[in-house]
Amino acid sequence: MSPLLETVMLICFGLSWPINVMKAIKARSAKSMSLPFILLIISGYVAGISAKILSHQINYVLIVYFINLAIVTVNLFVYFRNRHLDHQNEEKQYIARHQMA
Repeated sequence: MSPLLETVMLICFGLSWPINVMKAIKARSAKSMSLPFILLIISGYVAGISAKILSHQINYVLIVYFINLAIVTVNLFVYFRNRHLDHQNEEKQYIARHQMA
């Protein structure tokens, strides 16, 4: 019963990540994203995976951990893409302001 409940918890958390990734892709900005938060979540999933492996509890729950870790890692890549887009937009605004002057 315990692995089933852990899986349900992971699925509940995991369902929010694709939504967050899509929102971040559409926003095209890292202003509402937090790198420390993303890294903290990744660290948590790595710790959970490590705990499963070290305790020899290798079962279907581990698959859900890896899926969630993969999706949050995609979120990390989107963060850096959006940060790059933010810098490009700032440069364009800077150039536009100085051309008008």
